[in-house]
Amino acid sequence: MTDPHFVPHRAPVPGAGDTIVLTGADLTIDDVEVVARHGAVAVLDVHARARMQEARDVIERLVAEGAVVYGVTTGFGALADRSIAPADVQRLQENLLVSHAVGVGEPLPRDVVRAMLLLRANTLALGHSGPRPLVADRLLDFLRLGVHPVVPAQGSVGASGDLAPLAHLALPLIGRGQVELNGQTIPASQALREVGLEPLTLGPKEGLALLNGTQLMSALGALLLADADRLVRTASTVAAMTVEAMLGTDVAFSAAYQLARPHPGQIAVAAELRTLLRDSGLQASHHGSHHKVQDPYSIRCIPQVHGAVRDALDHLRRVLDIELNSATDNPLVFPGGGVADASAIATGGGLVISGGNFHGEPIALALDFAKLAIAELGSISERRTALLLDPHLNGGLPAFLAPASGLDSGLMLLQYTAAALASENKVLAHPATADSIPTSANQEDHVSMGPIAGRHARTVLDHVERILAIEALCAAQALDLRLADPAYAGVAAGAGVHDAHAALRVVAGRVDGDRELGPDLAAATALVHGGSLAILADSAAGPRPGVSA
Repeated sequence: MTDPHFVPHRAPVPGAGDTIVLTGADLTIDDVEVVARHGAVAVLDVHARARMQEARDVIERLVAEGAVVYGVTTGFGALADRSIAPADVQRLQENLLVSHAVGVGEPLPRDVVRAMLLLRANTLALGHSGPRPLVADRLLDFLRLGVHPVVPAQGSVGASGDLAPLAHLALPLIGRGQVELNGQTIPASQALREVGLEPLTLGPKEGLALLNGTQLMSALGALLLADADRLVRTASTVAAMTVEAMLGTDVAFSAAYQLARPHPGQIAVAAELRTLLRDSGLQASHHGSHHKVQDPYSIRCIPQVHGAVRDALDHLRRVLDIELNSATDNPLVFPGGGVADASAIATGGGLVISGGNFHGEPIALALDFAKLAIAELGSISERRTALLLDPHLNGGLPAFLAPASGLDSGLMLLQYTAAALASENKVLAHPATADSIPTSANQEDHVSMGPIAGRHARTVLDHVERILAIEALCAAQALDLRLADPAYAGVAAGAGVHDAHAALRVVAGRVDGDRELGPDLAAATALVHGGSLAILADSAAGPRPGVSA
């Protein structure tokens, strides 16, 4: 798997030079992105360090007392009924990492690996997992020093946590496995020597504390949401370009009409469209006696469809806000004790409870919902592209927007590519969570498939970036042709549309005759991914969710 997202196509976000302090309770999507993609430093909060040590003391007392504790003095999964001799407790943890590191496929992109390191350290900071604070420090050392474990993308079913990927993430802590350092893949033992770190010797519970959790699917989700947040705002900008080029009416976007059905996303998108279309001479030119009453749904229903996508992404945000700051290990340690039951193991001043917080169902379902929503953003964009190119529907523009159509094919094949990507998204949008399959001799008999949902969502988003880039190219060409018509002499598009058109023309020129369009599409896709078109829509809806004004 290639790594197109670590090196940003835009300037680093504000705060990239800040230090993120991990408390376990207040990590945000922006924090994840700034560390994963822009190199911000993360450190362990002093109070989190104290909580971790309290939990560690509980584990060490239980081992000293000879208590039977899952994953500490027993085997794992279906082997939970096998007791481990005190002399083998330490070896058990190393065996766990080695035996579980069986992922396959292309390595995960660097930004995903960095997000996983950060999220694993943050969940340990809650103080319910039981490793020494040193373990969290070492994860953060890897981030600080650019030691990136090589983690194969496939192998997790997302139930007992992301076991295989997290095993690959943790192996380098003990000097095993492979890492990427300074652009080179080398043995972890060599990398540790080069950066001046000693391999860790894991104590009781520490291997398990590194493996149980939803950090792969959460990392995929957090970075997906960071990109999707820019994508939905970009979609407003690109759609507004098409509205203008198609001589669509802005009446359907009026505030009063939208408030009659006040879904938050719908209201936000309509507000963005009104801002992007402000001061439009094209709108003024066809209001009145020549006013178009209704447009096709892909134009008229932009607020309703794009808005529903936003509301789906807001659900993912709500889930991630909880998941990023949750204890997803098993068993969990409660140093202050609590109400014991038959399944809890108590020791002086502490309690250990086995349960299922590692199960990825909450994040898996949210990722499936998000990928379906993002696919819809591409589906409706492809339909607008088809309108722009069709001489029977595009309001008098030439076929396929070719000034000499017939001799030239114009932008015909761009819609083919958009259609292919939109169709592939329909397959990828199938819910991964619908396909549970048992593991570990039926001990783990229902799994979430969250990592598959996350990887497919990432691919869907990449496709939609290209689909929107295609619409932007076609809309810009249509605007050029429309405004060149003597009937619109001296007329200008809306302020936001004008700026978007100008930004696109910096990277991709007007098509006056058939030529290779691949470079134009690549440049437009980079523009979409970079977020500069999204910024044009920002003033309409206020600050992003979770971002202060």
